[in-house]
Formats: sequence, structure tokens, C-alpha cells
Amino acid sequence: MLHIRSFTTRLLAGTIILAGLSAPALAATPADTLVIANTIDDLKVLDPAESFEFSGGDAINNIYRKLVELDPKTLKPTPGVAASWSVGGDGRVFTFKIAPNQRFASGNPVTADDVVFSLRRVVKLDKTPSFIISQFGLTKDNADQTIRKVDDTTVEIQTDKPYAPTFLYNALTADVASIVDMKTVMENESGGDMGNEWLKTHSAGSGPYVLRAWKPNESVLLEANPNWPEATAMKRVFVRHVPEPATQRLLLERGDVDIARNLTPEDVAAVQGNAALKVVDEPRGRIYYLSGNQKYEPLAKPGVMQAIKSLVDYDGMASSFLKGQVVQQQNFLPVGFLGAVDDHPFKLDVAKAKEMLSAAGYPDGFDVEILVRNDQQRLAIAQSLQNTLGQAGIRVSIKAATGSEVLSVYRARNAQLTLEAWGPDYPDPNTNASVFASNENNSDEGNLVGNLAWRNAYAATETTPLVAQSVVEQDEAKRVELYHRMQQISRDSSPFVMLFQQIAQNAMGKGVEGFTGGGAVSSAFYYQVTKAAQ
Repeated sequence: MLHIRSFTTRLLAGTIILAGLSAPALAATPADTLVIANTIDDLKVLDPAESFEFSGGDAINNIYRKLVELDPKTLKPTPGVAASWSVGGDGRVFTFKIAPNQRFASGNPVTADDVVFSLRRVVKLDKTPSFIISQFGLTKDNADQTIRKVDDTTVEIQTDKPYAPTFLYNALTADVASIVDMKTVMENESGGDMGNEWLKTHSAGSGPYVLRAWKPNESVLLEANPNWPEATAMKRVFVRHVPEPATQRLLLERGDVDIARNLTPEDVAAVQGNAALKVVDEPRGRIYYLSGNQKYEPLAKPGVMQAIKSLVDYDGMASSFLKGQVVQQQNFLPVGFLGAVDDHPFKLDVAKAKEMLSAAGYPDGFDVEILVRNDQQRLAIAQSLQNTLGQAGIRVSIKAATGSEVLSVYRARNAQLTLEAWGPDYPDPNTNASVFASNENNSDEGNLVGNLAWRNAYAATETTPLVAQSVVEQDEAKRVELYHRMQQISRDSSPFVMLFQQIAQNAMGKGVEGFTGGGAVSSAFYYQVTKAAQ
């Protein structure tokens, strides 16, 4: 993999010249290159079996294909590596027919063996997102029997019980279900790691792009896959880490980037007044939330987290510095998902919160730390929380860190209050219910790193069995009722303070068409993007 030192947009002999960011601005980016300003300091690895961060999802979604894809325009399931699929009479054997004439970027054909290897690899490596696949009763011990090749064009997955078929198909659209090039990956295996160390910084997919370079906290460069069957107007995609929204806007206005993805409402308003630029609003599935670690004694006392739910200025934030970029969502399912509700019972009520804190044994409040990603918008939310919690005597200190540092502390169950965001991994309500409302082993040894209830030492005793019941319920109306009940219980007793659902305001040049950040259910799509001359 190449190392990128920095980037300025210059076309020379058909290639991108990498140069200092302090170089003079140019009038436009190259015609065949999409340049994006984004915050990508959460990106830790690019092995789809391990990556579990927003920025990693954007890259992986464009490097790899899955058995079942999401159409970038409709965001509905569509054939991917599999041309078709079906489920057997007992509801436990799912069969996938592999589409012919597919090739990886290496030139190797995409085969049933690659599919079996990729899915078994996820289960056996057992990294953070593996639960998305293993939740169907697939384990290290049985993966070789439950994920199997029938013939050169057919793969079967046998689950432990009859699940709602759409639940499995939706899960297979997740990044972790990406199909990797078995031959290339195993040529780079080290110490029996099934290529994990190598794939952290390289790619082996059959999607529209190939990872050309990645430098942590600086940039990601993708190049068109020569074996992708469709023509891509953008031969390269360059994502620059630009944490300051004002800098993103400046780069966009100067023509140094084509898309800016993290602007403030003030920046958005300025862009909307620029005839050469436009803003595209897109509802996302990302939910902003505050969570309280139940290993920290004050937050574990009955009533404390409920008091904090009445110490949030939901209306004030949504109508000021978050204006246009969020809608209130006090439930763990985003609007647009089966079972979502719009009940918003909480509002800023300091007197009520003080009564609850006094009843919990903290009439004078307590000291607590909020762990937050070093992002302007999230810091502003944290500062608002610091102010309103302080009105009830809760003395808040803010600890800001990079996205990857925050995740490391949070996943180790070592935070107190954590301000984070969660995006669905697949377009099924279980993607959120399984992490906010289910916890099958609340001990430190449980090691359910991908589970938010576990990260906060929340046993979720009441809702865990409801989550299990919902994924096998064949009657959709009854399934909806189960999700309604889970969310009501979560509002009443969980340590999750659900805040907002994101409205992405992607700013871009007038000539940029076809970009989507993935809506409520997916990550960004690049291969259908075109740019017209300005």
C-alpha cells in the first residue's frame, strides 16, 4: 500500500500528484476524481471481518460485494454476488446461487469457495462485528458444517432455528458479510490469522473500487477496479480527513474538494447562498445517544439515568447549533425502520430531575466524565449537556479524544458517560434492538464488544428475551408490537439517553450527481457519481 503524505488537486499526465496541503488552491478537482472532505479519524482497520466504524463502512461498501446488496437508489435488497436465494421448507436452510462471470480486482474468479471461505472466516476470526453473522447459530465449532458449498455455483447456510427470512437477507447486506478473494487473502496469511493483519491495510474485493492507499487520520484513496463490469465515471475517490467544518467549507468553495460532509448549519446556510454549490439533505439511520456505564456507581443507582433524560435540552439543541441536521429521536429505532415509534416523552425539566436525583441519594449531584469524539458538533452537544446537567448539581468534565481512542475506551467498558452515535449495520430492526436491548452475558468475560448494552454493563434483563423472540416471529404485526414494547421499556429504564436522528446535509458542487451517503440503512456509494464541468 502506498503512503499518502498529503493531497492537492492537480492533474499531470493522467495521474494525481500528491503534494503539500499548503500548496496554492486550484480551480477544480480532476474530472475523473471525486474528492471528499470528511472526518475519518474513527477508521481503525479495513478488513471487513473486523471493521466496525462509520468511515471504514464507507470504504468497504465500495471495495467489496456481498451475497445480497442494497441498491444505491432505492436502498432495497438486490442481487449481489448471489444472483438469487431461497429458503428450505423447514425454514433453516438458506440457498444462494452464485452469479456467473464475476471477478475480483486480482483477476481471480468469484466462486462458491470464496463465499464459503469469507463467511466462515468472519465466524472463526470472531472480531467485533462477527455477531451479525454468528447470531444465526453459527459458531467456530460448527461453521464448517453450517456454511457449506453444494456445488460450484451454490452455497447453503443452515441456521439453528427458523428465522424471519428477511432478517437473514438483511444481515447479509452488512459490511462484515463482504466476500473476499480467498486465494489472495491466504497468500498473505500470517500465523494462522486468515489474512487479517494484511487485510487491515489492503483490499481483496470484487466491488467497484480497490484500496490504493490509506494513512490514518489523513486520507483514503480508492481506485477503480479494472474488473468491475460497469463503467465508473470517477476513476479515483480521495477522502481527506478534515475535522474542522469551516475548513471543509473553504475547501469546497475553492474547488479543492467536490463534497463536504460535516458542515455546521451556519456553513450549510452559506453554501446554499453560493450559486456554484448545492446542499442535498438525506435522512440517515444514525442515532446520537448518551449512555451511562452501570459499573460507575452513581450512574447505576435507580433513577439517576432517568433523571439525566430530563436534563437534556432536546429542543434547544435541535433548533440552534444542530438546526436542519437532526430530528429528535428518543427511541433506539430510527424513523424508516420496521417498528419505529415517535414517542418523545422527555424534555428539559431541571426541577423534576432534582427530585429524582434526591430520591436516588444524590441531592447535591455527583462528579462524572463525558467521553466524546473530538468533533465540533459532538463537542457542542457535550457542552450543552455539561451545562444542563450542571443545573441539577451533576458536575461534568468533558474528555475529548479521536474517534478511535473513544471507541477503544468505550469497548473496554471503561467510560462513565459516553456521547456517541450508532448507525444500523443492516436494514432490519434487530440491528439496533440487538445492541441496545439485548445482553446475553453481562460479565466482563462476556466480551460482547459489539454490543452497546454490554459496553455499558446494562444487563437488559427485561428486553433480552423480547429481542430473541422478535427475530423468529413470522407475523410482521406481532413483530412490530415486540419492538414497540422494547422501546417503551428502554425509555423507562435503560441507561441510554436517545437524543437525535441525523439528517445528513452533504454540500457539493452543482455538477456532482448521484452521490448518496447510504440513507438510513447503508454507507456511501461512489460508483454511480458523475461530475459535470462547472
